[in-house]
Amino acid sequence: MNIHFSCIIKAGNRQREFNLRLLPAGEDTRYEVDVPDDRGQRIYFHMQRSPEGQWRASAAGLPEWVQQAEPGLDTAIREHQGS
Repeated sequence: MNIHFSCIIKAGNRQREFNLRLLPAGEDTRYEVDVPDDRGQRIYFHMQRSPEGQWRASAAGLPEWVQQAEPGLDTAIREHQGS
C-alpha cells in the first residue's frame, strides 16, 4: 500500500485536493492530511479511526468546509486501504 495519496473532494463551494500520508503508529494508524484554503495557505490535520470505525479529523478549530469533507475523506481512506 502506498503511504501517500491524494483525492479531490467537494468541500464548501469548490473542489479541493486533499493530500493524505499514512503515519504508522503501531495499532493506532492515522493519516496526516493537508489541503490549501482559498488563499493558498495549507491547513494540516490528522484523521484517526473512531471507536465506531469511521475516520474522523482529530484537530479542533478546523474550517466548516473541512468538517463537511469528513465523510468523503473517510470513504477515500477506506477505498485506498482496500487497494
